[in-house]
Amino acid sequence: MTVAVPLAGLRPDEGRLVVAGGREIALFLTLAGPRAIDASCPHAGGPLHDGLLSGTRVTCPLHLRHVDLDTGEVDDCRERVRCYPARIAGDAVLLDL
Repeated sequence: MTVAVPLAGLRPDEGRLVVAGGREIALFLTLAGPRAIDASCPHAGGPLHDGLLSGTRVTCPLHLRHVDLDTGEVDDCRERVRCYPARIAGDAVLLDL
């Protein structure tokens, strides 16, 4: 399933919550391109779309754990977040769920 998210509503270096296919996804526009991950931190359910972005890592706003947007790895946590392929096509970001 592919979901289109309009680019007009996205800002570079800020996260946005996208609900699609029954999932909550945190979408980011980084210098390396769009990145999409599950929106909840596995540590305590923090809203990753509200976290601070640095390169391709976001810091969870609850307990300051870092999440790698390319691998889903979370500092000091065995669990990972799921990553979704994302690409820009015209005036939208396409998410593959």
